[in-house]
Amino acid sequence: MKFIFADAIDQIDPGFNFLTDENSVGRKPYWNDQYPHEFFKKAPYDGVLISRGIVGDSSRKGKYSDAHAIRFRREGARSFLRMNNALYKDMPIYGDCGAFSYVMEKVPPYTPDNMAGFYADGGFNFGCSVDHIIFGFRPEDKGLDGAAPEERERFDITQQNARDFLKVTKGIPGFTPMGAVQGWSPESMGIAAQNLEKMGYKYLAIGGMVPLDAKQVHLALKAIRNKLKPSTKLHLLGFAKAEQISEFTDYGIASFDSTSPLLRAFKDATANYYVNRADGLLDYYTAIRVPQALENRKLTNAVREGNLDQEELAQREFAALKVLRAFDIGKASGADAAKHVLSYLRLFLSVDYKTPLALDKALAKSEKSLMRTLAAKPWQSCGCEVCRQAGIEVAIFRTSNRNKRRGFHNLHVYFNHLKRITNGS
Repeated sequence: MKFIFADAIDQIDPGFNFLTDENSVGRKPYWNDQYPHEFFKKAPYDGVLISRGIVGDSSRKGKYSDAHAIRFRREGARSFLRMNNALYKDMPIYGDCGAFSYVMEKVPPYTPDNMAGFYADGGFNFGCSVDHIIFGFRPEDKGLDGAAPEERERFDITQQNARDFLKVTKGIPGFTPMGAVQGWSPESMGIAAQNLEKMGYKYLAIGGMVPLDAKQVHLALKAIRNKLKPSTKLHLLGFAKAEQISEFTDYGIASFDSTSPLLRAFKDATANYYVNRADGLLDYYTAIRVPQALENRKLTNAVREGNLDQEELAQREFAALKVLRAFDIGKASGADAAKHVLSYLRLFLSVDYKTPLALDKALAKSEKSLMRTLAAKPWQSCGCEVCRQAGIEVAIFRTSNRNKRRGFHNLHVYFNHLKRITNGS
């Protein structure tokens, strides 16, 4: 089972100065910053996926800047990702249409011909047919009955696009087309998959997984696999339940893409830092929150209005960072570190809570997770490049360069975890 990282120009500045919170001198973000596969000696994934919706184009804005999008179209995916070297020249690059970016539109903005050109120009190894997301999921529906008119319309659009896409991609050298599966029930998804196999697809991309819970995913995958030949490969698109992948190894999944390990580093409320437990399971720690005081609009407004003292805010912020660094090298206790962090958070969070009681409850919750993280010092026992270089900075929730470093660490830990549970397959 291959782990494909869905990239959105997720890079870090290797020379970032943690003490001053400044990027390296003369930094040019795209050219000087590093992707995970550049930062680590070995990539923490089996391949990379780039979505058309992330790249964007002249008609719709993606996450790429205009300069990035132009360079991508001119150089191709492998060169843009800096994977055109001996180490990564054979690493697969996947593509999809970015169906979430046009989910509210009646029809997809891309045609099979258009996407075929995108994949060919970009030098992709694998690419999905043009799908249209169906959000309804009703396990009780049988066959193709029970669909709302819009659901059936999206089903038919996805199927016809797949039929046309297979024809227009036949001449692309080194490219494998993937038929996209959409449906509103396990049976409709199974029928969609079976139809794609009959068209000639040998690799199917299963969409619509994001809003489903684990039980629903099992129902969908079981219905799909029961309709297919064992040789037909399955890919899970945007699989948000990456940490639960061990539950789904019986369905012959060849690959899945996800950004979950990276995103949880800074978008999850508690599970920010991954570790592998002795029993083979993943465990998670909460990052130590020391946000930048003067980068917060609510705080600057409170200072301007005279409700907070800017000098006191800066002093507490500085003290929290100083004692955390001292704690990391054994020159301060965990209790002392927690005291200074919580002192700063009390001031920082005071603008978000209207009563002292509400603030005290929030701080008590923060203290519990903070003490667990400080007691374990997980970054000190991790041998990955991120933790060796950054030390405690990787565990501090503060600025993109720290947070994405923690995301890089999570990718490394997750990839090793996946290889263990799948026996390296």
